[in-house]
Amino acid sequence: MKIAVISPSETHLQEMGRLLELNRHNVVLASGDKTRIRSVAEQDAPDLILVDGLCCDLADLALVDDVTAHHPVMAVVLLCPTQTPEFLIHAMRVGVREVLPLPASPEAIEGAVNRVAAKLQGSSQRPTGRLLAFLGCKGGSGSTFIATNLGFHLAESRSVLLIDLNLQFGDALSFVYEASPALTIADVARDINRLDATFLAAAAVNVAPNYSVLAAPEALTQAMAIKPEHVDAIIKLALLHYDFVLLDLPRMLDTLALKALDRADKIYPVLQAGVPGIQNAKKLLTVFRSLGYAESKAEIIVNRFEKGGDIGFSEIEQSLAGAFVRTVPNSFKEVNASINQGRALLESSRSNAVSKSLADLASTLIPQVEDARGLLGRIFNSKG
Repeated sequence: MKIAVISPSETHLQEMGRLLELNRHNVVLASGDKTRIRSVAEQDAPDLILVDGLCCDLADLALVDDVTAHHPVMAVVLLCPTQTPEFLIHAMRVGVREVLPLPASPEAIEGAVNRVAAKLQGSSQRPTGRLLAFLGCKGGSGSTFIATNLGFHLAESRSVLLIDLNLQFGDALSFVYEASPALTIADVARDINRLDATFLAAAAVNVAPNYSVLAAPEALTQAMAIKPEHVDAIIKLALLHYDFVLLDLPRMLDTLALKALDRADKIYPVLQAGVPGIQNAKKLLTVFRSLGYAESKAEIIVNRFEKGGDIGFSEIEQSLAGAFVRTVPNSFKEVNASINQGRALLESSRSNAVSKSLADLASTLIPQVEDARGLLGRIFNSKG
């Protein structure tokens, strides 16, 4: 485990460094006071930061709050000569794992380090899920329908979380669930220091066994408070606990969307067989190439495709040279009914051509996932 030690005392630094190195940890020693915590977190990216000299002054905890908000997986342990109950309470609220007395015995330091290591090891042993991103090439392309309904097919054998990242106008939940959510991604972002698997599961709406949706904010003002680092932290945690994480993205490629696309294993631009959608798909593919994405990372989905239409499949393939193209057939009446009812198409018509097409897509994805289920998937299955 990589551990950074921050202390104004050279003696303390050397003593803790020797102790940790004896236990075969990778140790970074940073001479200085509490103000170095952010630079150490950014430059060295340790698993654990031990901070000597951040004590009693509640205002100083803002330094820790900043680090845990941007690096929620990073553990922080404080060493303090004096500790008040008020300080301890506030320290835990900003994400401090433990507060040790100073001077701390070797046994106390080793115990705290071992507890952090055990938690990290537990996380690393869980299989990492796959991240799939969906975005429309034009308004009304059907990307939200594809994403939400594909989730139902994947959830028949795997654990799935869909995150609605159309923060201003997202309505993914309404495609598969009739009621309003109790919590949204805005609530998770506002309490990002509380972020863990339990909080994430509680904030998401369980729309089916193994399938949950983290809804977009219900107010535009809430959306503005969500930062790219919040979304990044949520995605990282979700991938540890779900086999598949699906992202329903807006058409606008802002910093937040690009950060999500960078992480994605697969990107699915969705279009209909018309000139505007094809032209926008070509622009997206150009952007992806400029970002250094492999050609195999993006797969085009032509939604509501009709054989014998004005633009044929071969013409679309030629226009999007180099891209893999798959189609989803047109079944407007049944699809529209499922959206209006807030129910997945799979629930009403498994034999529908669109359902079969999405089942085929799901079958290409599932074999690439390890057989072990995500933690939350096992929890949900155990309830059945």
